[in-house]
Amino acid sequence: MDLFDRAAERDESGKPLAERMRPRRLEDFVGQEHVLGRDTGLRRAIEADQVPSLIVWGPPGTGKTTLARIVAKRTGAEFVPFSAVLGGVKEIREIVAAARDRRRMHRKRTILFVDEIHRFTKAQQDAFLPHVEDGTITLIGATTENPSFEVNAALLSRCRVVTLRALTEEEVAALLDRAAAAPEGLAGAVSLEPEARAAIARYAYGDARRALNALEVAAAAVRLAGRAAVTRADAEEALQQRTVLYDKAGEEHYNVVSAFIKSMRGSDPDAAVYYLVRMLEGGEEPRFVLRRMVIFASEDVGNADPQALQVAVAALQAVELVGLPEGVLPMSQAAVYLALAPKSNAALTAYGAARRLVRERGPLPVPLKLRNASTKLMEGLGYGGGYRYPHNFEGHYVAEQYLPDALRAERIVTLSDNGLEKTLAARLRALRGEPEPEPEPDEA
Repeated sequence: MDLFDRAAERDESGKPLAERMRPRRLEDFVGQEHVLGRDTGLRRAIEADQVPSLIVWGPPGTGKTTLARIVAKRTGAEFVPFSAVLGGVKEIREIVAAARDRRRMHRKRTILFVDEIHRFTKAQQDAFLPHVEDGTITLIGATTENPSFEVNAALLSRCRVVTLRALTEEEVAALLDRAAAAPEGLAGAVSLEPEARAAIARYAYGDARRALNALEVAAAAVRLAGRAAVTRADAEEALQQRTVLYDKAGEEHYNVVSAFIKSMRGSDPDAAVYYLVRMLEGGEEPRFVLRRMVIFASEDVGNADPQALQVAVAALQAVELVGLPEGVLPMSQAAVYLALAPKSNAALTAYGAARRLVRERGPLPVPLKLRNASTKLMEGLGYGGGYRYPHNFEGHYVAEQYLPDALRAERIVTLSDNGLEKTLAARLRALRGEPEPEPEPDEA
């Protein structure tokens, strides 16, 4: 870095507010006490200049890049940023060569910061391995995706994973107050009304960068209007381009889908509709959500309410007919119905039990009386012999063995006493000749 570079680094005037307010010291870092608190292992490692290679995982705007810069400054290491989007293996080799010279000639370590490391190919990730192992570089990779899925196991095993969480509203509000007052921030040029502060803190969704960008936009509009205070209306105007935190290709996708299914399974229509809207507002394909609802109708409701499947399929057909935005109405209707329907997983458990028997016992012979005697030879071998036609008997039923001989004692289907399935369960017990369950004693 020459004199011109240092002068440019000191000149903050042209940088965005979020960049100007980026903490330079651990003491100024807001939030993440679970990994950076006084008694944490990472804090002690930083202070002792014994920082291992790290994979820093967290949502946007939680301080991943800031943490890497602070670590480099605190330990006196050279900070080398690298983009997983723009760089390749050739650039990695050049960085490693420079790091090796730096360590040999100046006894100075190199911290290679790789933003969006999950975007690296396997070959690019493998290129780091030997240099991380021999200490030529200390790697700090930042990712918004679960590193268990996106980072090679070999590289992951050589790094410590640091998980950052979304900032709380209180932490975001503290950052807003600091930015409004700090000389490198807005220096008190405008004030922030409490309702505006609360709105930005809430709708930043734990993203410090989003909050500071919104404050900067609102403050600029206020100054142009000749006013001195950012109001709630100013904040809402600055936030109007916000998007719901929902990555259709990432972990949050699976988190929200899982919460949607479990809310319906748990008979909570409020949560079910909430997560439904989270997915739709985040840009999820309606067909994906509807397919999950159709599956749920059989897997978790089943014959406790057979109409649930009809409702789910009807919602699918309705959305294909009318499209969005009106299609959200049958989807919401179906989500409420499925959440409140009586529950049974008998279809799932029955299939699982039958599959286990098929896998364990193989293709057992079908009883002869159930086989179709389509030729004289088959008839002579006993195919179809002794079969009793149920409709020829009273009640259109006759006791018979239909399972293979080796499975005659197996019970594959177990029904609940919920909804309509209670009636079916009673009929099944009667057909099997099983006694009615004893009523539970009344509690005193």
